[in-house]
Amino acid sequence: MTPGDTSGAPGVVVVTGVGRWLGAHVAARLAADERIERVIGVDPAPPNPELTDLLSDVERIRLDLDSLGGLLHDFDVDTVVHLALVTAPDPQQGGRAGMKEQNVIGTMQLLAAAQRAPRLRKLVVRSSTAAYGVSFRDPAVFTEETEPREVPRGGFGRDILDIEGYVRGFRRRRPDVTATVLRFAPFIGYAADTTLTRYFSQPVVPTVFGRDPRLQFVHFDDALEVLHRSVAEDHPGTYNVAGPGVLSLSQAIRRAGRVAVPVLEPGLAGVAAIARSLGFGRYGLDQVDLFVHGRVVDTSRLEREYAFTPRSTAAAFEDFIRAHHGGVVVTRDQLAAAEQLVLESIRQVRSTVRERS
Repeated sequence: MTPGDTSGAPGVVVVTGVGRWLGAHVAARLAADERIERVIGVDPAPPNPELTDLLSDVERIRLDLDSLGGLLHDFDVDTVVHLALVTAPDPQQGGRAGMKEQNVIGTMQLLAAAQRAPRLRKLVVRSSTAAYGVSFRDPAVFTEETEPREVPRGGFGRDILDIEGYVRGFRRRRPDVTATVLRFAPFIGYAADTTLTRYFSQPVVPTVFGRDPRLQFVHFDDALEVLHRSVAEDHPGTYNVAGPGVLSLSQAIRRAGRVAVPVLEPGLAGVAAIARSLGFGRYGLDQVDLFVHGRVVDTSRLEREYAFTPRSTAAAFEDFIRAHHGGVVVTRDQLAAAEQLVLESIRQVRSTVRERS
């Protein structure tokens, strides 16, 4: 079968992580595809209440990844879409240890089950451009063949490297299975609710003093389209998935109508703590390094093999702005904390300037 051929659309598809936004939307979209006979959504936890109606045509099974082997065999599954990844540690789910358990150990268990599934012929794995890491020695643009210059400092980036390593081993053991790895840029758009979108939704946005990194995003709808095509068609290999073009961090903040507050890089962890106190999500080393160095990837392989070009990074970000404009309501206490953040940042910068002069 040649890449892009739809004559062998899968019969039974298992989607992991359907309790979360991405997994639920992918499963629902596949279930609406008449070429696909059956879609089974797997997650150890029930879906969020707002996702229940979306999954009405998806068979849901509450199951841990270490118990997946029997399901793949009993239901004659021929395609697995692995989306059950955690991008940031959650203290209520075991913190960093729980995150690694889900990402790395969970993927190992899934691949072990897939290796023993005789009817399996396709595996689609969600990855991330975090696989490239970020450092001052990085190239201007990453291709799929670029090796990371340094091991990522952040937990999610390290998990992605481990996951892709296990997938390479799976490919060697099961060359009969079409394995597709999708390295997504950060999601954005009207529907995305991520650490990054919460970052840009703050009225006061912390940035790293002296840095203006180049960023890329992928619109959530375009990510769904690529995942759908990866299941309905054959696209073996690894692909960068991002919107063409770039935005500098300063451009993105201005377009979002927010106020940038430069802080010294060693103090960014303190800024993250203040941001958490404002209720704007969790920030880790993955995000800090991205805001220092930025990351841009080449998407020509995706455009050529899928005959599909995602909307530009600028267009995807504009859609996010339209959906979220004016959506952040800041209380008096939150505003006071933000003002203290601004004053502390100014003091840090002035102190550094005096020390260097």
